Amino acid sequence: MTNYIFRTPTVAEGPAGTSRLFYFYKLDRGVTVVRDPDSGEYELVRYLVDEDLSSYPEIYYGGYDNVVSQTVKDELIAAGIGVTESNFTAL
Repeated sequence: MTNYIFRTPTVAEGPAGTSRLFYFYKLDRGVTVVRDPDSGEYELVRYLVDEDLSSYPEIYYGGYDNVVSQTVKDELIAAGIGVTESNFTAL
């Protein structure tokens, strides 16, 4: 079975600084993907609290390369949270 590098969806945040130049510049920030412990559905989370991390059965951190299997890849795409084929690279 093929494994993939999963890069989570991103959000453009700005301004990137306080001066006039940075006011027009935005930075792409990765959004974390978690599996809800109650419903079992995947969801996007912007700001995690450290105390809540242990309650999630699966966490794919935004801004990092996450290695996933073909099964997880298919589940993430089918979840309808903005994950597409372009978020994956075959290993």
